[in-house]
Amino acid sequence: MLYLRQFCIILFVSFLGELLHVMIPLPIPASVYGLILMLSALCAGIIKLNQVKETAGFLIEIMPVMFIPAAAGLLDSWPFLRPVWIPFIVITLISTVIVMAVTGQVTQKMIQKDNRNRNGDKDNDERISG
Repeated sequence: MLYLRQFCIILFVSFLGELLHVMIPLPIPASVYGLILMLSALCAGIIKLNQVKETAGFLIEIMPVMFIPAAAGLLDSWPFLRPVWIPFIVITLISTVIVMAVTGQVTQKMIQKDNRNRNGDKDNDERISG
């Protein structure tokens, strides 16, 4: 029952993302609207993390299985991809490397900022108590 309730919450937020996609004429996928809504609801406390945590973890665990239909679709599309497979692979590799590099840089900056904030808080505590 817990999983069902949590899944319904996630499904409802996804549905709201679909509605926004229909109502707002921007080239943004409905799933992105849903993710932004979920993040906003979690940050604002409208949805508590424990209200979706177990089901979200389950969905993340089974995510690789969800790529099987897309891979099968690519296999069906091979006649169309055959003439452009080399540029397709090159673009995919380059964009993957760029995404990995940017993600790594952003993560390092966030960790450094977090460490500075923690050290700054300790320094402030020492100044106050000392």
